[in-house]
Amino acid sequence: MKQLLFLFSILFICTSSLFAQNGTLRGNVFDADTGEPIIYCNLQLQGTNLGVTTDFDGFFSLTNIPVGDYQLVATYIGYDSLSVAVNIKENQIDYQRINIQPNSVQLSTVDVSARKEKARSEVQVSALTVTPQQITSLPSIGGQADIAQYLPVLPGIIFTGDQGGQLYIRGGSPIQNKILLDGMTIYNPFHSLGFFSVFETETIRSVDVLTGGFNAEHGGRVSAVVDIKTREGNKKRFGGSVSANPFQGKVLLEGPLVKLNEEKGNSLSFLVTGKHSYIDKTSPNLYPYAVENDSLGLPFNFTDLYGKLSFVGSNGSKINLFGFNFKDRVNFEGLADLDWNTVGAGLQFKLIPNNSSSIINGNFSFSDYDIGLVESDNNPRTSGITSFNAGLNFTYFGNNSEANYGFEINGFRTAFEFINFLDLTIEQFENTTELAGFVKFKKKLGNLIIEPGIRAQFYATLNNFSFEPRLGLKYNINEDLRFKIAGGLYSQNLISTVNERDIVNLFVGFLSGPDESIFKPGTGERTDDRLQKANHIIAGLEIDLGKNIELNIEPYLKDFSQLINLNRNKLTPQESDYAVETGEAYGVDFSVKYETPELYLWGTYSWGNVNRDDGEQVYPTIFDRRHNVNLLGTYKFGDDQSWEASVRWNMGSGFPFTLTQGFYTFNTFQNGISTDVLTDNPELGIIYDEARNAGRLPYYHRLDASLKKTVLFSKYAKMEVVASVTNAYNRENIFFFDRVRYDRQNQLPILPSLGVTFSF
Repeated sequence: MKQLLFLFSILFICTSSLFAQNGTLRGNVFDADTGEPIIYCNLQLQGTNLGVTTDFDGFFSLTNIPVGDYQLVATYIGYDSLSVAVNIKENQIDYQRINIQPNSVQLSTVDVSARKEKARSEVQVSALTVTPQQITSLPSIGGQADIAQYLPVLPGIIFTGDQGGQLYIRGGSPIQNKILLDGMTIYNPFHSLGFFSVFETETIRSVDVLTGGFNAEHGGRVSAVVDIKTREGNKKRFGGSVSANPFQGKVLLEGPLVKLNEEKGNSLSFLVTGKHSYIDKTSPNLYPYAVENDSLGLPFNFTDLYGKLSFVGSNGSKINLFGFNFKDRVNFEGLADLDWNTVGAGLQFKLIPNNSSSIINGNFSFSDYDIGLVESDNNPRTSGITSFNAGLNFTYFGNNSEANYGFEINGFRTAFEFINFLDLTIEQFENTTELAGFVKFKKKLGNLIIEPGIRAQFYATLNNFSFEPRLGLKYNINEDLRFKIAGGLYSQNLISTVNERDIVNLFVGFLSGPDESIFKPGTGERTDDRLQKANHIIAGLEIDLGKNIELNIEPYLKDFSQLINLNRNKLTPQESDYAVETGEAYGVDFSVKYETPELYLWGTYSWGNVNRDDGEQVYPTIFDRRHNVNLLGTYKFGDDQSWEASVRWNMGSGFPFTLTQGFYTFNTFQNGISTDVLTDNPELGIIYDEARNAGRLPYYHRLDASLKKTVLFSKYAKMEVVASVTNAYNRENIFFFDRVRYDRQNQLPILPSLGVTFSF
C-alpha cells in the first residue's frame, strides 16, 4: 500500500505542473487521398520556436501557446506543404484536422528531418522503429516480405534457424520477450518455417522494437518488447491485393463501410487478410534437393486470418475491433508431428475529449493458444494458455513535458502436460492474475531530456509485489551528437517449456510461476520469491555524420538475477518440477544507416556474451553468438523508380554446443530375462562432456537478393513482380547434428523463387 501511495504522489506532482498553460493546439494529419495518418509529419507555428512531429496515429499536441493568431505549417517529404490559420484562446483547446496532398514526386522514405527532430526530443534508448517500407526493402523470401525476416537484421537480435528457429534479443530467450499486436500479447508469433510470422506486412503501420531498458508502460517481461501496430482499412475506397509465390498465397481486402466525411472526419472502415502456405505441396517438385526425403519435401503448413473494424471520429478519437486465427502444422514423419492453433479478439480505443488536457487510451483482449507435439517416443506434449488483458492509460501534454500513467490487469490459465525420458509426468493447471499500475514523466530541460518512470506489479497468485523504477536520459551535446542512458528493474511470471537441449525447438508451451518452493542455484536455500527478475543498464551515442547518415553505438548489460526453467530431467517424483538459474548478457551494438529517396544502406555489428549459472557451473547459452554482422542495401532505379534491387548478407559466429565424451549401450530388456545381451542390438546413449556448451559450431553466413519490378496500370492498380534467391551461394550452414547416427543436417539450401502481387 505504501508503494502505491508513493506512486500516485509522484503522479500528482508530475501532472500538476502541466495545467498552467495559455492555450493548446492539437490535431491529426492525414493523407488526403487515403485518410491514412501521416507519421513523423513536421508541424511548426510560423514566427515561433514551437514545433512538434506527429505520432503513429498522425496525432500532435502543442501546449502553453501564448494567445493569438498563428499560421500552422505542415511539411512532409513527398507531400505538398500546407499552411493553416489557427487562433489560440486562453485556457481553450483548438483542434485541427489537416489533410495534406501527395505531390507529383511520391517518395517512400520517411522524412529525414522529422526523424532527426524526433531523435533530439525522445530518449529512444534501445528503441528501434520499423516501418512497412523498411520491411519490404529487405530481400523477400519467396517474394513475400515479412517482419520475421527483418527483425534479425536489427542489432542485438539473433534468430537460430530456418526451421523451428527462435528469436533472442540481447541475451533474452523468447519467453522473456513480449510480442504485442495492437496491445494484445501474442504467445507464438513465428511459424515453424522460420521465415514467416503470423503478422501480415500490408496491415502493419509500425513496429517498435525495445531491445532493453524500456520504461514503465511495459512490464511482465525481463528482456525486450516488440510492439506491432496495425493500420485501419482504407476510409475512402474499396481496394485490396492478391499475391502468390511458391511458399504461400494471400489476399487482403479493405474499404469504407461509412465513407470518410471530408468536413467532419468521421469514417467506418474494415480490413481483412488471409494467407495460406503450400510449400509442403510445391517443394517436392520445386525444391526436392532441400531435404533428404524428396517425396516429403518441406512439411510445413500454416494459415493466418486477421480482420479489423475501425471507427474514427471527428476529433481524432477512434475505436478498433479486431480478431484473428493463426494455425501451424509440421509433420516430420517418424520424428515429430506438431500443430498449434491460436484465436483471439480485442478492442482498442483512443478518446480525445474536446475540453480536457488528457488523452485516454484503453484496450481489452482475449486469446486462446493450444499446442500439441508427438515425437518418436510416442510421449505427447500438450500445452495451452487462455488469457485476457485490460488496460487504461492517460496522457497529459505540457510545455516541453509529458506525463503518462495507467492501469493494467492480466489473467491467464495454463494447462500443460509432459512425460519425460523416465516416464515421469510433469503437469500444471493454474489460473493466474496480475495487476499493475505505472507512471512515466518526460521533461525537456534545455538540451537535457529526462524520463523517469515507476511500475508497481502485483502477482496475485504468487502473492508477490514487484516495485520497479525505470529511468531514461538523453543529452543533446550539439545538433549532431547525443548521449543517452536508460535502465530499470524488471520481473515476469510466465515460464516457457522450451529446453535448450532440444535439437529443434518446435514445441512452444507455457507455464505460470511455480506454486511450490524453489531453491537458489546450487543450494538448499529457498528463494525470496518465485519470479523471474532482471536489471538493465544501457548507454549510447547517436551521431549524425551527415544529412542522410546516422551512427548509433549502444553498450548494454542485463543482469538476470533469477530465472526459472522447467526441470525436464527430474529423476524422481520427489524432485522439483522447476530449476533456478542466474545469468547475464552484455555487449555492444553498432549500427549505421544511410538513406536517400533512391538508396537505403544499413549495417550492424554486434558483440555479445550470454551466460547462465545453474549452481554447478557457469556456461554460455545455446544462443550465445559472440559476433554478428548484417549488411543490407536497397536501390531504386529506372523510370519512376519502378525497379528495386535489394541484397542482404548476414554473418555470425558459431553457436555453443555440449561436446560428446562417448556412448553407452542402453538395453531395454524387451524379452525380459531371456534377452540375449551378447547378440541383442541395444539403443545407444550419449555421454555428454561435463563442461556444458564448451564446443562451438562453424560460422554461419548467408546472402539473399531480390529484384522487384512495379507496373502501374492506373492510379490505384499496380502489379509487383519479385524474383528472389535465398542463400544465393548455397552455403551449407549446420542446422543440427544427430550424434547417434553421425548425421549432419544443414539449414535450407539455395531457394530461388518468383512472386507476383496485384493491388487495386
